[in-house]
Formats: sequence, C-alpha cells, structure tokens
Amino acid sequence: MIRQLRLWSGLVMLAYVTMHLANHAVGLVSLGAMDRVLGWVVLFWGTPPAQVLLYGGFLVHFALATWALWERRSLRVSFGESTQLILGFAIPILLVRHVVGNRVAYDLFGATTNNYTFVLWALFVHPPRNGVWQLAALVVAWVHAMVGLHFWLKIRPWYARLQPVALVIAVLIPVLSLLGTIEAGRQIAALAADPTWTGNAFAQLRLPSPAAQQALNAITQALTWSFAGLVAAVLTARLVRRFWRLRRGLVRISYPDGRFVDVMPGTSVLEASRIAGIPHAHICGGRGRCSTCRVRVRGATNTIDPPDEAEKRVLRRIHATENVRLACQLRPKGAVEVTPLLPPFAYARDGNRRVDFAQGSEREIAIMFTDIRGFTALSEGRLPYDVVFILNRYFAAVGRAVESVGGRVDKYLGDGVMALFGIESGAQEGCRGALAAARSISERMEELNASLGTEIDQPLRIGIGIHAGPIIVGEMGYGATSSMTAIGDAVNTASRLQELSKEYGCELVVSEAVVQRAGFDLADFPRHEIEIRGRRQMLTVKTLPRAAELPAGGVATQARPEAATI
Repeated sequence: MIRQLRLWSGLVMLAYVTMHLANHAVGLVSLGAMDRVLGWVVLFWGTPPAQVLLYGGFLVHFALATWALWERRSLRVSFGESTQLILGFAIPILLVRHVVGNRVAYDLFGATTNNYTFVLWALFVHPPRNGVWQLAALVVAWVHAMVGLHFWLKIRPWYARLQPVALVIAVLIPVLSLLGTIEAGRQIAALAADPTWTGNAFAQLRLPSPAAQQALNAITQALTWSFAGLVAAVLTARLVRRFWRLRRGLVRISYPDGRFVDVMPGTSVLEASRIAGIPHAHICGGRGRCSTCRVRVRGATNTIDPPDEAEKRVLRRIHATENVRLACQLRPKGAVEVTPLLPPFAYARDGNRRVDFAQGSEREIAIMFTDIRGFTALSEGRLPYDVVFILNRYFAAVGRAVESVGGRVDKYLGDGVMALFGIESGAQEGCRGALAAARSISERMEELNASLGTEIDQPLRIGIGIHAGPIIVGEMGYGATSSMTAIGDAVNTASRLQELSKEYGCELVVSEAVVQRAGFDLADFPRHEIEIRGRRQMLTVKTLPRAAELPAGGVATQARPEAATI
C-alpha cells in the first residue's frame, strides 16, 4: 500500500511538472503563446479536485519518502538511488520560493503574479540569480522523476526495447524547456531596459504590498528551514536508533563463500549485502517487485518472520519453494545463512525465471541435438571471419526455429546445438514442438544454403537427433558461467541419435516415443531398433532423409519404402 501510494503520488506530480515544462518550451515561440498555454494549464490544475490531488500528492510523497529514509538500515545505495534520494529532498527547498511567490501570494494576499511576463521579470531581472535558482530546480525535479520512473519501468520486459526512445524524450523535454525559458527571459530583460516598461507592463497586476512581501519572505524561510530541519531530524534520529540497537546485540548473516556481516536487528539481507560490499542483484532498487534479489535462506524458525502478502505474490509468481525469500524484504531476527540465486549482474528478465528450475527439478521433456556434417573439412583453408560468419548464420537459423515453437536453446557445442522443449508445457507439447522445430530447421537450412551460394563448395548438411524422457533441469556452473541446463540419460540418448544420423545417411533420427507422444503418423518412414550404450532395452527409432518431410499436421503425406529392421 505504501509503495503504491508513493508511486501514484509521484506520477501525479510528474504530470504537473511535465505540463509546466512543456509550457516553458513554448517560450521558443513567443511570450504570448506561453501565457495562452499557461491559461490552459491553470484551467486544469486550478480546479479544487486537481489542487487537492496535487498538494495531497506532494504531502503524501514527501511524507513517504521521509518514512523510507527512516526505515532504511543502511544508506549505502547505488549511484542512481542516492541521486534520486538527494535530489528528491532538495526539490521542496529549491521550489519553495517560487510556490510561495505565486500560489501562496494569491491565496493569502490576493496577488495576481501568476503571469509569465511578471514571473520572468522576477526571475531574470529582479534579481537575475533567481532565474538560475529556478532553472536548477527545474532540472533537479525532472532528473528525480526520471530516475524514479526508470526504477519503476526497468523490470518490465518491454522496457528494454523502448529505453533508447524514452531516453531521447527524457533529455529533449527539459532541454526544450530550458531553451524556451531562457529565450523568454532574454526578451523580458531586453524590454526591461526601458525604464517605463515595467510600470506599464504590471499596471493591471495586483502586486504584494511591502508588508505582504515581508510576510511572504518569512513564510519562505520558515518552509525552507522546516523541510531541511525535518530531513536533518530524521538523520539524527537514525544515529540515535543505531546506538540504541547496538546495545541489543547484532544479527549475523552468512554468505556461501565464508563471508558474513553483523548487522542490527531489522536490517534486510539486501541492506546487509550493501553494508558488507557484497554484490547483490536488485533491479528494482529493493522495492520487492523484480525478485532478482532472491536468496535461499537457512536459519532457525524463530529468526525468520513469514513473508507478507506483497512478498507472497512475487514468490508465487516465480514458483519459489519455502526456503526462498526476497533479500530486500527478509529481515532476520537471528543468525541466518543466505545464498543469492541470481548473479549480481542479473537483468530484469532474469526476475521471471522460475526458482524451482534454478534449484533443480526432474521433468519429462524433449531434447534435440543438431550438428553440421563435415564442418571440419569445410572450415579448412577458410579465413576465421568466414568460419564465424557461416556458423552464426547456422546458429541463427536453428535458434529462431527452436524459439518459434516455444523451445529453449540450451547451449552451443562447437558446430552443434542442444535445445530443450516442454520445460513449461510438458512432454507431449515438447515432443510436438521438437518435431516442428526439426522441420523448420531443415527448411531454413535450404534457405541458408541458397543464400550462401558460391561461398561454400557444397551445401551445408546437418544431422538431428530427438528423444524424450525424464531429465534433471537446473542452474549449473559457477559464477558468471552458470546457466540453466539439463542432464540425464535422455540427454545422452538424444546426442547418440544425432550421431546415428551419420550411419543411416539421413537428416533426422527420432525415437518412436517422441513420435507417439506428439501424435504424428510416421508409419511410412523407416523404423529401426538400436542399442544404446548403458540401456538394457532396445530403442525404436524412425529415420527421415530430410526433416522437412515431417508432416506439418502430424499425418504422413508421402510413402517411403520400409527398411529392414536391424
């Protein structure tokens, strides 16, 4: 609830700031255009509901930001978070004079100073330093809003595609606003050079009296010191709390490599990692949304509070087991051992990865191996650039075919590829997807050979092996080299079937178990019984000269002579 209030109150103020920046940018057109647009802006934000929304949003946002500063157990944060924090508390101090001089002057003393001509004169002529102060406030407010918006959106899968465009817009709006304000200010300064202009220009305005101006200055100082004093009070209270809690003892949080950190009770695991300088993924900045800070935790039951509803929703989304928690939300009351489940450089998309896969689980899926025939001979006498170019074209053809049916490229093995199908959907859909991918790969290889043309002496030929069975899926490896993969007898069997495609002189060797689960009718293609090393029973397979001859709908369309059973 607190996070949602902070988010929506921030979006309300962002809408207000964006409209005003756009209004300032109109200064590149003319002063009259600025005043006309200002009339439309005031027409909307001057209504009682909009004012309640705006001022209420500011009070809620500032109060929640102050509360968040108090709640933090550590001020060791990333550069982006520290920038947002510092600029956020600077905004009220920078803007208080402008707000008091316009809104408060009108509400308390009936002054009509919300006129761009007067405001620009007050900023750039009387005295000029006010203009510099106001432009700084403009930049600070916008940067704070953009950093917050970035933290909110970067966990969305589509944000990475739109980020370059968003960056251009985020830079263009304040630049145009600054240029418009400066250009309009220059025009006002030129007009003010005439001693009679000021009196004539402001004759129709109700300006504050000397006594009212003195009262407005006092209000400005009081609000400035109030905002600054509140932040100082929270920081002082944090120090007092720290010394008081140190007397109650510390909580030890241990990490897999033997490192540990002793922190005050109530400190989150993510904050502990920051205090100790231990890299820990946290795409959303510790707001409990991205799940990239997930950890496996061990500790006594009475030292770990159960997750709240917000954390439970995220844990359910990633299918987390009971011993997995979000590091930003877990605040142990006693000694615990934690193991981060994602690398420190994890991306936002990694937050959608299911925990049960990462920890290891047994699943029945389809496995495919592909390999280029005679690639060693093909690469001899070629420049390394040519070899890499051909391989990348081949990998792209295979990868797109696999992904188009919901499969997953597991790894690249020299000039071969290992792919998995049905991790999410199960063995039946996985088998259908694997056969569809094999058909697509064969068709794409024909297109690839046609595009390579005279660059190769003979067309690229491939071998494909497909099998299905129970395997273990999990994240394996160490550090940056760890990745999701599969191991088991079914994987070895699929690799062996791909090798057998050489012996049979065909493009595809697929186990009959895969064919039956997929619901394909391949009765017209050769059938063989083979012996697989390590297996007691014979394995029945089907061979196809070209995987492109696989029936698209699961029904054989061409007859093939039955080969003698081996």
